[in-house]
Amino acid sequence: MTSNVIAVYPGTFDPMTLGHEDVVRRATQLFSKVIVAVAAGHHKKALFTLQERIDMARTAVSAYSDRVTVESFSGLLRDFVVARGGKAMVRGLRAVTDFDYEFQLAGMNRSLMPEVETVFLTPSDKYQFISSTFVREIAMLGGEVDKFVSPKVQEALLAKVNSLGRE
Repeated sequence: MTSNVIAVYPGTFDPMTLGHEDVVRRATQLFSKVIVAVAAGHHKKALFTLQERIDMARTAVSAYSDRVTVESFSGLLRDFVVARGGKAMVRGLRAVTDFDYEFQLAGMNRSLMPEVETVFLTPSDKYQFISSTFVREIAMLGGEVDKFVSPKVQEALLAKVNSLGRE
């Protein structure tokens, strides 16, 4: 581990899955500080409010509270990363299908932030197929999501689904 390197792990985390948590765990082994940056998500329609996503993320990564913080951001990610002194951006890759998009995104970010490296981390095999989109869909249709999210996130997800009424 390089000393005093701040990494930013951005995403909408709607909701935060066990795969996300695994990427955070892996990032803490490489960087002195990890900032989970919860995007306001202006381009996506989120199931959870920004504050709910921040709260879920904080609960999910609480075991690493000495090295992981959770913050929200809106606008250009570059501005957030630079303002916090980030030197690395962590991106999770689940499958080959993620790579093309993530590779293009890394190129754009390198153009905007040449001093910041993008690091791709893969979650454990048992989490590679999990996506927030699938988890939301399964929950909305009444399926079980306990294998994909932590108990507190599951509780929040089920409460949200119940408040909206299943489709």
